[in-house]
Amino acid sequence: MISQDHILDLLQNVKDPEVPVISVLELGVVRHVDVEPDGKAVVTITPTYTGCPAMDVMAADIRKELLDHGVPAVEVKQSLAPAWTTDWITEPGKAKLKAYGIAPPEKTGDIRALKGELPVVPCPQCGSTNTVMLSVFGSTACKALWKCNDCLEPFDQFKCL
Repeated sequence: MISQDHILDLLQNVKDPEVPVISVLELGVVRHVDVEPDGKAVVTITPTYTGCPAMDVMAADIRKELLDHGVPAVEVKQSLAPAWTTDWITEPGKAKLKAYGIAPPEKTGDIRALKGELPVVPCPQCGSTNTVMLSVFGSTACKALWKCNDCLEPFDQFKCL
């Protein structure tokens, strides 16, 4: 018997193709898993932003993982509402991002944005807050490129959305 818990366990093996240390569950793109009486799994995912090119790869990887582990049929649906938010990234996921060298989002709302100020983003390498944004776009559209003025290392920051 295929259960929702079994499907969720398998989805821990499906990694974000752009950040392969974090699973689709930890990233928060898996919104719902349903198992129909015939064993078919229906997985609903929400893109990190509309048009994210990684979503097709994630959907294919979800299908492959589940089918390879005995799920008889898999349907992956995309839902744009509610819109994905960095609040959906799990705490273990944020820790994995940091260990990988990507500054995780700290919070969605930041009063500094209302005042026209940049957020303070700690360097994931050395922890310094003496950092500067180099570009609003980093290695992907959902990240910004920063540099640490203390250790001089560049790093991506997962933008707060």
